[in-house]
Amino acid sequence: MTVLVIADHDNHEIKGATLNTVTAALELGDKDLDLLIAGENCQQAANDASAISGVSKVCVVDDSVYANGLAEPFAELIVGLASNYTHIIFPHTTSGKNIAPRVAALLDVAQVSDIVEVQSANTFVRPIYAGNALATVQAEDSKLVITVRSTAFEKAEIGEVRATIEAIDAKNSPKISSFVSQELTRSERPELTSARIVVSGGRGMQSGDNFHLVESVADKIGAGVGASRAAVDAGYVPNDYQVGQTGKIVAPELYVAVGISGAIQHLAGMKDSKVIVAINKDEEAPIFQVADYGLVGDLFEELPALAAELDKQNVKPR
Repeated sequence: MTVLVIADHDNHEIKGATLNTVTAALELGDKDLDLLIAGENCQQAANDASAISGVSKVCVVDDSVYANGLAEPFAELIVGLASNYTHIIFPHTTSGKNIAPRVAALLDVAQVSDIVEVQSANTFVRPIYAGNALATVQAEDSKLVITVRSTAFEKAEIGEVRATIEAIDAKNSPKISSFVSQELTRSERPELTSARIVVSGGRGMQSGDNFHLVESVADKIGAGVGASRAAVDAGYVPNDYQVGQTGKIVAPELYVAVGISGAIQHLAGMKDSKVIVAINKDEEAPIFQVADYGLVGDLFEELPALAAELDKQNVKPR
């Protein structure tokens, strides 16, 4: 039987988490791997996907009903294809977390969420207790619905040999939901989950107006900008900045936490970063327990000083 990976994309480009998910899927063993691209005017994304190493076939469904990633029509489409697959695998992204539970429910199977290791075709390791422990789980369903933590797997390579691209007809939409509108944050900064450096601000920033201090440092070093759940809940920045168990999981080469106390749910989203630097005026803040380097000080003094030093050293974004 074959594995189906659901690609995360924006109708034009494949998102990086898809490449990590393909790597996880290939670890299932000697199985063919199909990749599903569903969207509107998404042929370019399909062409790019066909070059991903390990992919046998790219299935493309180009229809306006899939343009905005609504879970209901996506789930109907995937369930309609499910008879051909033993495993249906999603990146553990906003999109994957939205669609996968509905697919699992319609198939009447237990979803295996946020896996970080593949031990066999039905045995996986996943974090529990906000990442403070790892559980090995064995699935007993004949068909498995899985989400993959992208930071736990390497990205699949882009090869020269291209997979077959096959057009598939759209399914009838259940028409129980409709797209109204969306508000997107547009930025030239790298996307959080693919950024090599992330600078995040917390409740200690005190207001959204003060986030320019975080952004100034981030822009000087080519970093993505994140935030704690507390900062998002306080309205300082949009929700798509959120790093943590209820936000985005990141593992950059460098993570700078500014004014973040270090709640468990935030640590779950960034503790796999290679180097963690914490800036906080409270020397007892839990964030210092996981930080490789810590600076105890007033962030309203330390951030401008850091920005000035970066200018002095003529540091350029990498």
